[in-house]
Amino acid sequence: MRFTSTPRGARLARLLVGERLDAWGIPYRSPAHDTFSLITGELCTNAVQHGHVPGRDFRVRLTVTADVLRIEVTDTRTERRPADTRRPTTPPPGSETGRGLLLVEHLATRWGVTPRVGAPGKTVWAEL
Repeated sequence: MRFTSTPRGARLARLLVGERLDAWGIPYRSPAHDTFSLITGELCTNAVQHGHVPGRDFRVRLTVTADVLRIEVTDTRTERRPADTRRPTTPPPGSETGRGLLLVEHLATRWGVTPRVGAPGKTVWAEL
């Protein structure tokens, strides 16, 4: 799925992922649905805030197997990558931003960053 790199695009992505999860048998208000919706919101917001290139969209890919639920959020900005996926940095006290990847680190079973294949950018992914 492709979305505009705007707050509205991030919100729409989160809502559509929620609908897809429900259709796949992961119902609204279940722990897995709520957790994955939060992870989706954080990754999509980061794509808009830190991966935005004017005129370019971000993409969301959602997959499910018997054991793993995975989201991939791809943006077109190559140089703005999370520094360390093993331990995201903690923002200064009183900061109103900078906790998104800390939430993903805490909630996801695994997560990481890979280069975008065939074009500039990166894919940030998370699994439950």
